[in-house]
Amino acid sequence: MQASTFLLRGLLLPVMALFLFTAQMSHAATNSPVGLWQTIDDTSGQPRSLIRISQKYGKLSAVIEKGLLATDTPDAICDKCKDERKGQKIVGMTIAEGLTRDGDQYSGGRILDPENGKIYNCKMQLNEAGDELEVRGYIGISLIGRSQIWKRIE
Repeated sequence: MQASTFLLRGLLLPVMALFLFTAQMSHAATNSPVGLWQTIDDTSGQPRSLIRISQKYGKLSAVIEKGLLATDTPDAICDKCKDERKGQKIVGMTIAEGLTRDGDQYSGGRILDPENGKIYNCKMQLNEAGDELEVRGYIGISLIGRSQIWKRIE
């Protein structure tokens, strides 16, 4: 009986440790904006696009993976862009970059609005659950701009 109790404890501890590690990793994943996000169209309120946020060297960037409106095509180009992205396909385009963690938000980056070709300062902040991301584009100070709420897909 003691041998089986010892064996059970010997198996139980590694299983419990694995469970706690997995739970902690899952929680850590929701504390980061890295992942796939769905944007919402400001006018219609309908899903607009899928954006993949990734992190490299401590800086976030966001790339358009797919347009979700019926009028979106994979070969649509950014004809209103004024920088090196002018004439490039919107799907696959980096629209935000340079954001770094600043306390409980990410700031210091820039974001492109492909609809009008304008580039804005940008900051992002996750909600407590990690399933919504407030993305704010602004000129000069954060008070002059607009925010969108992106929904986490993965």
